[in-house]
Amino acid sequence: MDYKNCTLCPRQCGVNRTTGETGFCGCPDAALVAKTMLHKWEEPVLAGSGGSGAIFFGGCTLGCKYCQNRAISHKPTGKSMDSEALRGEMEKLIAQGAENIDLVTPTQYLPTIIPALSPKLPVPVVYNCGGYERVETIRALSGLVDIYLPDMKYADNSLALQLSGAADYAETALSAIREMVNQVGPVTFCGEKMVRGVIVRHLILPGQVENSLKVLDLLGEKFAPGEILVSLMRQYTPMGGLPAPYDRQITQEEYDAVLSWMYLNDLRGFTQEASSATEAFIPDF
Repeated sequence: MDYKNCTLCPRQCGVNRTTGETGFCGCPDAALVAKTMLHKWEEPVLAGSGGSGAIFFGGCTLGCKYCQNRAISHKPTGKSMDSEALRGEMEKLIAQGAENIDLVTPTQYLPTIIPALSPKLPVPVVYNCGGYERVETIRALSGLVDIYLPDMKYADNSLALQLSGAADYAETALSAIREMVNQVGPVTFCGEKMVRGVIVRHLILPGQVENSLKVLDLLGEKFAPGEILVSLMRQYTPMGGLPAPYDRQITQEEYDAVLSWMYLNDLRGFTQEASSATEAFIPDF
């Protein structure tokens, strides 16, 4: 796994990032760290009292049109770091009381990140990603990641193509999540803190309830009760410049419909208050 013939994500651009070539993500061959922080707004079983030790990486392999972190994802930005410097940032966060190390959108920088994860950190490592991952790439993380936190954004691939340029999103994400579950096993707690397992996030999009219902159908069909937790997110915040229906927040009726379907599929996990749909919860990059 390196940057010379980059096939880290499902787009498999094959570019040589060590010579300045860039593929879909536009990222260089050194990790760009846009922000590190104690993140108190992750799921309670992750954030705990100290907060997740979030490391936000610049760039993204999806480039969703509605991305709330687009200030750093659409145009890769951040401080360039090698593996040693990145390890230092992880250790600083742990010293500040981080409950875990939360790698946010990390896939495009794995050749830098993987060496930084050894020796094993004293807190869980969380792999926080968009779900659009290669199974082979996830396998390379075996033994290094304790908690996977992928999105399952779409069941409708035409919608995935329209909003994220990923016409194979649904099947790709499901395969990746299955590998994650196989790798780390069922959700495990130590007291009230999650120390191992998979939480699948789904962000409800305005006007796209049908897509959300199909996502929950897929998760209920592919994973046995208790294999995963689901985090049903209502924090969609219009970022400007998008046409209807993406220029508004989701309605209470939309959220209630999807939440009911989650329970009908025997899926358990986390919900969000309406107050989460605000720019105040987006980190200041």
